[in-house]
Amino acid sequence: MRHFAFLADHELSRLFHRPPQEFGRDSEPSVLAAALGATLYSPATRRTLAADIAKQAARGVTSMVLCLEDAIDDRDVEMGEHNLVAQLTEYAESGADGPLLFVRVRTAEQITDLTERLGPALSVLTGFVMPKFEPDNGARYLKALVEAGLDSGRRLLGMPVLESPSIAYLEYRQRVLTDLSALIAGYREHVLAVRIGATDFASAYALRRSRDLTAYDVHLVAGLIADIVNVFGRSDGTGFVISGPVWEYFPQGERLFKPQLRRSPFAEAEDPDEAVALRSRLISADLDGLIRELELDKANGLLGKTAIHPSHVAVIHAMSVVTHEEFSDASDILAESAAGGGVLRSAYTNKMNEVKPHRAWAEAVMRRAGAFGVAAEDVSFVDLLAATASAQAAGPVRASVAPRLRDMSHAVNVRGTSAGSGGER
Repeated sequence: MRHFAFLADHELSRLFHRPPQEFGRDSEPSVLAAALGATLYSPATRRTLAADIAKQAARGVTSMVLCLEDAIDDRDVEMGEHNLVAQLTEYAESGADGPLLFVRVRTAEQITDLTERLGPALSVLTGFVMPKFEPDNGARYLKALVEAGLDSGRRLLGMPVLESPSIAYLEYRQRVLTDLSALIAGYREHVLAVRIGATDFASAYALRRSRDLTAYDVHLVAGLIADIVNVFGRSDGTGFVISGPVWEYFPQGERLFKPQLRRSPFAEAEDPDEAVALRSRLISADLDGLIRELELDKANGLLGKTAIHPSHVAVIHAMSVVTHEEFSDASDILAESAAGGGVLRSAYTNKMNEVKPHRAWAEAVMRRAGAFGVAAEDVSFVDLLAATASAQAAGPVRASVAPRLRDMSHAVNVRGTSAGSGGER
């Protein structure tokens, strides 16, 4: 797999100073964690799940979660398990080389049961997502994960989801996060990334952000994200990749605030007419709020994001590409670090780079650069989005942000049974 693999070679050369690197299910966990990108959720009850996986892989999706938890009705769990096994078996037998696949379970026992039932089809599974992760059930989840890997002879990775009220409530938060940190540290080689369920956190206080606001505008949620990064995102070797919370909006409805996308980056693109039209399509699909939240995710130490609709994927991936300026600064910092440190002016002459305090940031930039590539000088996320839309509109699968962006609200019904629904709540 490789991000932006759907682009032609000449487009990759035009857009990237360094193209994204290839990765696969057997790559090092640190590589996979950085490369997760937009992790697209889909209910395990979908009868076309195998075809959906192949379709989303063609769109550029590199990680998917097949959900047996909040995305499906409690009455449908048994049917969902049966369908999941059948669909993954069909997908494995097709020989397709698709995205990293995870199953979101409800209990630790499901990990053991599904591992046994999948048999050879387990080869297409990267691991399991473990929701409502707390010290007690977390220990059971991780024990089951390790035992399933040993019994099957395959590496299985886990992604705990922090979303429970015990983490949200101030009087318990520090103790629970400390206990979870110690628990997960004991299983470091089995944990790929930590995920945040901001919607469940907000639910504990009867809150829900509007599409005009990011998670960081809801101060209670922003404080929780900060505390989780504080405990799990440290750069001293104890930290993990932490993914951003889900963006839960689709087009429709009246806007209360002005759009959050400035016109200037679009007007300055290589093809300003098409770029300005792209801006209009992004705004009409409520993706301007997602773009702002992604920028804040990055500023707060998060990498990758839960996605519940295919329209979000291209935006998340374009925003994950390392800019030429970031790469230039990171390269200079790491080169000077090897020489002993100090302070130097950025090659872009707009900032000072302090070698020692900025080294951890530079190393993180280089990990992201490996997964998503480095944009060519003067290429912005606008150019990357436009190229994605153009390439996918010309191919067998139209991009969600391609011209004539369709109304996507009809694709999700009240029980969330569309391809790409569910996600960290």
